[in-house]
Parts: sequence; structure tokens; C-alpha cells
Amino acid sequence: MEDTVQKIQDIDEKLIKGAEDLTFIQESLSKSSQMTSNMVTILTSFEERLAMLEQNILPVHRETVSLQKLQENLSVTLSVFDDVLSHHDAVRDLEQAVKAGAGNGLEQYLSHMQQIEDAKNFFEEHNPSSPELAKATLLFNTGKDSLQNEFRVLLSRHGQPVPPTMVLELIAAEDEDFPSDNVSLSLSQMPESAMEDLTEIAKWLKDHSKTLDFIDIYHATRSIVLKKSLELMKEHLRRNAAPSSGNFSPMVTAGKAHKLKDTPRGRTGSNLRPVVARKGSSASQSSKGEASGRKYNTLAPDFNVDLDSEIENYLYCVSGLLKLMQSEALIMTGIIPGEHQRKTFDKITEKAMTMIFQDGEAISSAAKRAVLKHDYTAVLTVFPVAKHLSQIRPEFEETLQGTTPTTRSKLPTLIASLETTGAKALEEFFDVVKNDPDKSNMPRDGTVHELTSNALTFLEHFLDYIDTTAAMLTAHRDQGYSAKTTDVEANKRQVSNYVAKVLGALSLNLDQKAKTYSDQYLGAIFLLNNYHFILKSLERYDLTKLVIISTPDIESHYAEIIKEQKREYSKSWNKVLSHILETNKPMSSQRMALEAAKLKDKERQQIKDKFKGFNQDFEELYKTQKSYAIPHAELRAALRKENKDLIVQPYQVFRDKYMLINFTKNPNKYMKLTTEMVAAYIDRFFDITA
Repeated sequence: MEDTVQKIQDIDEKLIKGAEDLTFIQESLSKSSQMTSNMVTILTSFEERLAMLEQNILPVHRETVSLQKLQENLSVTLSVFDDVLSHHDAVRDLEQAVKAGAGNGLEQYLSHMQQIEDAKNFFEEHNPSSPELAKATLLFNTGKDSLQNEFRVLLSRHGQPVPPTMVLELIAAEDEDFPSDNVSLSLSQMPESAMEDLTEIAKWLKDHSKTLDFIDIYHATRSIVLKKSLELMKEHLRRNAAPSSGNFSPMVTAGKAHKLKDTPRGRTGSNLRPVVARKGSSASQSSKGEASGRKYNTLAPDFNVDLDSEIENYLYCVSGLLKLMQSEALIMTGIIPGEHQRKTFDKITEKAMTMIFQDGEAISSAAKRAVLKHDYTAVLTVFPVAKHLSQIRPEFEETLQGTTPTTRSKLPTLIASLETTGAKALEEFFDVVKNDPDKSNMPRDGTVHELTSNALTFLEHFLDYIDTTAAMLTAHRDQGYSAKTTDVEANKRQVSNYVAKVLGALSLNLDQKAKTYSDQYLGAIFLLNNYHFILKSLERYDLTKLVIISTPDIESHYAEIIKEQKREYSKSWNKVLSHILETNKPMSSQRMALEAAKLKDKERQQIKDKFKGFNQDFEELYKTQKSYAIPHAELRAALRKENKDLIVQPYQVFRDKYMLINFTKNPNKYMKLTTEMVAAYIDRFFDITA
């Protein structure tokens, strides 16, 4: 019951609370309605006032816009008028400055030219028939000509020929790894300011002129400078000894001064004087007198100092041309537009390259004429040139990229010509060695034949020119087409085959020549001298290392021939030995005394005849063989020793045997030679002064 009462009370309280809330809401709605009514009244009043404002302001706004448009039109008109006046003023005011030229300041002059060009373009567009256009055009052309003239003046002023010493120093600098860019810039003798002015003028002329006359001016001027630089270098080298004794060489590979890697130790390291160097170490000089010193018409290396200098100077000029061309390419890069650079470079280098390669053709032609006259040694002038050109060829081709095929083909054509000439000379050389018919020029003393001496001297040069010789041999085999190979071992093998072939032909020729001697033993001495000379020359020039590639037993082969010729020569003693060699052994003193008592007159005479025959034949052999020549000291001493071993001991035995036998009343008449005297006489063999 209490719970029900409580619930009724709670409900009544909630009803009272709800009634109070309802009253609050109704009061709030009344206030909101009142505020809404007030707001509507305010907005209505604001709308009416805006309408009234619009009616008053709109006419004023329209009038203001019209005034602003009038003001803008007036400003544009004034601006256009000022622009037109500026073009008229530019033609009038800048006339004297443009005609005065660009010498007083390039930047300001180009600014003036821009104003003149703007005026010309304005009159062309707006009044093509006006006299102002003619004046502006004439002044523009005057300024353009002035800029071209300034371009020419700058090129001439800063385009002096490069001093020869500077080019030679550049070649030397390559060996010391100097930065090539810096050296090339120094070659040009072109100040940076002049380079910048030339670049600015060239750029303006290209962009604002309808012609490219400045390019013609550039290549004409620089072509003369390049050609004159080379002419000065040639003259300098002609007047002065080329610095080949220094630490650098014009033989350049991949931008660096080339040093012969295959030059044998003890040989000259300079390849600038290849013929001169070989003259200093030639077979006839370095063999200590092995060669007789006589001239042989077709084989003697008859090069004079002038010809050597000519070749040396030419090598320098080729390297100098490359360096100068590289410098020209570097200078041209910032001045000539990219699309015109290769054509311009081609024209710049045309005259200089023609001059240098004509000199190369002259060398090749001279060698060809010499070969036609059967002077195969002319190839010795071709070797250094062909080698140098082949080594420098990659740099030339890189420098000449983009030039005409005619220009790019000059160097390969010259190399092919030199290799063909060399191939012909090598063929001629082999034929002369093999078929030399001259048997009237035989050395009377059996010394080394000039053919042998000169042939070995010639072959010695191959060591410094393995790749070049291989290319020539390939050109000969392929009838003028030289298939280049970088296979060093293959090239050595090819040259080795050729050298072995020449040595074989030389042996056959020497064998035939030896048969012309009426004295067979002099013929043996002749062959002994020549084969010994060949063997020693192969060792001295390090040719052995080359020949054994194709002929491993070359040394033993010649050693066996030398032994055979010694055996053949030793037969010259047979007649002498026949008098003293007896089958019976030496007798004791008692037996000799007993034998002497039993000797008959006939037997005594036989003993006398033996001594007499020995004395006579030994003296005759001495007189004959002291005129034989064995120039090599070691060989001469060895052969004398062998002679002593062959004769002295048998003679001692023979003499001792009959010393105590009373076969004559005058023993000194028959036993006039002691063993010491025999040995002393043998020591004077092969000595015509004895």
C-alpha cells in the first residue's frame, strides 16, 4: 500500500515538472516569434535601402569605367608612339657608333646592333616602303660587316703560327703525363678573352645573319696558321738536330709517347734514328772485323745522314700535325656551331694534311724507285715511318671523325702504300739473298762475305719492327691487302718464318759460292767464317729468340755445320801428317840405336824424305794459310789450338823417334823444326802480316 502511494506521489511530481517545462517552452516560442518578426522588418528595410543605393551608384560606376578605358587607350597610344620614335631615334643616334666598329667594346656594340635589328624588323612589319627601313637595313648590314671584320681581326691578331719548340715540348710532355687539354690550349696562343669575343661574335652572326661567311673566314685563317706552323716546324727540324737524344719520341700511341717495348736490352731505345742507330751497331762494325769491309752493290745499307734526318724529321712532323689538329679541334668547339664543325675542321686541316702526306708519299716513292733498282735496303726507311703511322693511326682516326672520306682515307692509303713498298722490298731481299749470281766478288782470304754481313744487318732491324714487318709480309701474301692483327705472338711467328726462310736461302747461296774457290780448304774456311758469323750475329742481335719460334734447332743446326767445316778444313793437314804418322810405336833408345846400325842407305833416304817432305809441305801450308782470314778472335784462337792438337804431338813423337837414329850426317838440315817452332808457326796462321 505504501508502495502505491509512493508511486502516485512520484507521478504527480513528474506532472508538475512537465507542466513547468511546457510553460517555459511556450514562453520561448513567443519570444522567438517576436524576434523573427523584428528581423523580417530589419531586412525589409535594408533591401529597400540597397535598391535606393543601386539606383544612385550605377550611373556613377558606368561613367568611371568609361573614363578608365579612355585612360588605358591613351597610355597604349603613348607607348606605341614612344616605341615608334625609339626606332627612328635608334637609326639616327646609333649610326656613328655602328659605323665606328666593334673595337671599342663588343658587348655594347652587340646591344646597339640589337636595337638596329629591332628597328629594321619594325619597319619591315609596319611600313615596308618607308625610307626608314632602307636606312635601318643599310646600317644593320654595315654593323654585320663590321662584326665579321672584327672576327677576322681577332683571328689574325691571335692566330700566329705555333713555335716549333712548343710543339716539340708538347710531344715531350706526353711522356710525362701532362694534362693534354692544358697543353693544347697553350698551343693555340689564343687568350681566353679573345676566345670569348670570337664565340660571342660567331653566335650573334649565326643567330642574326642569314649567311655563314664567318665560318669561311675562320677556316681560311686557321688553315693558314696550321700550315704555317708545320712549315716552321719542318724548317726548324731541318736547321737543327732533332732532339731524338732526349727523353721523348714522336712515336705516339694512345696519346702517350711510345717507347719500344720489344727493343732488346743493350740496344738503342730511341726509334727516331732507327737507321742511324743500326749503323752504329751494324754487323760489319760490331763483329770486330768479321766483314771484309767491301761494298756490295745491291745489299749494302747505303743510307746517309741526310736521309736519316729526313725520316726522323718526318716522324716529328706527323706527331706535330696530330697535336696541332687536336688543338684546332679544341679551339673550334666553342666558336663554330656544332653542325658545321666537322666540315670546317676538314677545311682547316686539308692543306696541312696534304703537305704532310705528300712528304710521306715522297718517302714511299723514293723507296719504290730504290726497290726497282734492286736496292732492297730502301725498306729500312719505310720501317720507322710505317710503324709510326700505324701506331698513331687510332688517334688520327679519332681526331678526324666526321670529316670527309677523302680526308679520313689519307692516312690508311699512305700506310698501305708504305707496306706495299716494304712487301716488295722484302720479296726483293729474299730473291737477292737466294739468287745472287755474283761470284766474282768473293773474298780472297775466305772472310765473311758482304752478302752475309748485310743480310744479317738487315734482318736485325726486324726486332724493332715485328708488327710492321708482319704487316708487310701479309701485304705481300695478300697482294697488297694488309690484314692487321694485334696478336703479338702470331706476328712474331710470321716474321720468324720469313727470317728462317732467308737464312735458308743464304745458306744455299753461300754453299754455291764456296765451290768457286779452287782451294777447297779456303772454301771450308769461307763457310766456317760465314756460318760462325751468322750464329754469332743471331746471338748478338737477339735474333735467336725470334728464329727459334719457327726453327727451334737453329743454334744446333749452325753449330753442326761449323763442326763439319772444321772437319773439312782439318783435311788440309793430311798431306803434312802423311809424312810423320807411322803405324809403329815409339822405340826405346836401345832399340833406336840398334835400328840405326841396321839401316840401309835406302831406309836412311826414306827417313830423310819424310823430314824433307814434312818441312816442305808444312812451309807451303803455312805460306798458304797465313793468308786465310778468320776475323773472329775466339774462332781464330780455337782453330789454331785445334791445329796444334792435330800436328804438334804427332810431330813430337815422330821427331823424338828419329832423334837418336844416325840417319844423316847433318841432322839440322832435316830436323830444322822443333815442336815449339811448329807451334809458333801455327800461331801465325790466318795472319797475313806474319
